[in-house]
Order: sequence, then structure tokens, then C-alpha cells
Amino acid sequence: MLDLPPSLLWPLAAFVGLCLGSFLNVVITRLPVMLMRGWRAEAREALELADEHGSPTFNLVTPRSLCPACESPIAWHDNIPLLGWVKRRGRCASCQGRISPQYPLVELAGGVLAVCVVALYGASPQGLFVFGACLALLAMAVIDLRTQLLPDILTLPLLWAGLAYQLLFQPLLLPSAVIGAMAGYLALWSFYWLFKLFTGKEGMGYGDFKLLAALGAWMGWQYLPLLLILSAGVGAIVGIATQLAIPRLRGAPMPFGPFLAMAGWIALLAGEPLMAVYGGLFLL
Repeated sequence: MLDLPPSLLWPLAAFVGLCLGSFLNVVITRLPVMLMRGWRAEAREALELADEHGSPTFNLVTPRSLCPACESPIAWHDNIPLLGWVKRRGRCASCQGRISPQYPLVELAGGVLAVCVVALYGASPQGLFVFGACLALLAMAVIDLRTQLLPDILTLPLLWAGLAYQLLFQPLLLPSAVIGAMAGYLALWSFYWLFKLFTGKEGMGYGDFKLLAALGAWMGWQYLPLLLILSAGVGAIVGIATQLAIPRLRGAPMPFGPFLAMAGWIALLAGEPLMAVYGGLFLL
């Protein structure tokens, strides 16, 4: 554990969070493309079709960062978290095309989450686990918002990391975490099938089941009602506000993953006070 005064620790945490937020932008934009390419290759193999040749290497490292409009390489100094986007006023240096505000917002979120975790847990192994969970939730929230996809490559490691967290730091709560994982998946799985039975439509995807299972592993089964109330409440408010502000989005499907992620952040960072209030309401 680093023994640094808050005047040094918090700026250091913010800097690390900004840098990791910058890397998350790479994950957010490239991981869905990588998965689609992999699924396409598997489909071609299953159909015994010829392989696609000549496709350039595409992963989290290669190619280097490019402008999404003109595909010009982005200079290293324009990739500095927050500062690069502000310096160019959200425009590409080559074509003056618009660069999405997603990039600075995700970087800023990474920095804020890092400071919050350090404020609560210090620079400790426990805090490192929680910060990793917060970053994973951030990546999944934005990916789901962009593509309505919650990749197993993110949800399942988050679940196992939650169980490992309980085993290492709160072993007495491990049974609660295991039940939380099972109950979290079963709760949304049941809702999915009931909704489909009565409406004939799919209300959510299987990735949502796995994400709530992962949150159940991190928080324990006792937090599941609170997580569902928070995510449904925030989702309803944002959904109504969005449809009132942007009429063309009325009736459009809205991913549930971002709201589960928000509920997860709240529970991870302020769960105990909220549970005290939540429990007190039921005792009244």
C-alpha cells in the first residue's frame, strides 16, 4: 500500500485514471469490431467458405489511433487525455472532422472514479480490485450504449473477479456472493421470459443477466433489490427525459446495461450508507 499524503495521492490517482480512461476508449471502439470479425470468421468456417485474405491486423494495439473521419494518424500530443481533445477543440488536426466527446468524457470518468476509489479505500489491493470493477463497468456501459452489446469477455471476468474479491478480502461473505451471482442471473432471466411470454418481445439481452450476476458476486444477494431499484429508476428517468427531448427516439430500444453499470458504481462506492437507508425504509 502506498503511504502518500492526499495532496500527492489524489492527483496521482486522477492522472492514472485519466490514462486508463484513454485506454478504455480504445477498448470501447475496437473490441466490438474485433468480436464481429471473429464471429464472421467462425461463420465462414462453419459454412466452409473461403477465408477472407488481405484484412489488415486489427486489435487493441494495431493500428495506431486514427481519425474516424479521414483515418489520418493522431499525433501523440493530441492523444494526451483531456488536453489533446481540448487543444484541438474536438476536431481532427488533418481534416477538421468532429471527434466525439465520448473520448474526453470517458477519460474524465476514469479520473473521477480513481479519485473516489482512493478516497474510500486508499492505495490498497482492495481499492485496486474495486477500481478495476469500476473501469470494467464504464467500458461495458459505453459499449452497450453504442452497440447494444455486453461482451462475455468483459461480463464473465467481472463475475469471477467479484468472487475472488470476496474470497481474498471478505471470505465470510463468499456464500452471499455466490448466491448473489446465481440470483442476479435468475432474476433478469425470469423477467426476460415473463416479458416475452406476455408481449412476444425481448425486453433485454442475455448480457444484462450476466452483468447483474457479476454485480451480485461483488455485492452479495442482499444488494440485488437495491441494484434493480436504482437501475430501473435511473433508466426510467433518463428514458422519459430522452424521449421528451428527442421525439425521433420515441419507441426506440434502449439498452439496460448502462443503468446497471450506474447502479453498480453507486453500490460499490456508496453501498453501505444506501443499504442503511434502504433497510430503514422497510423497518418504518
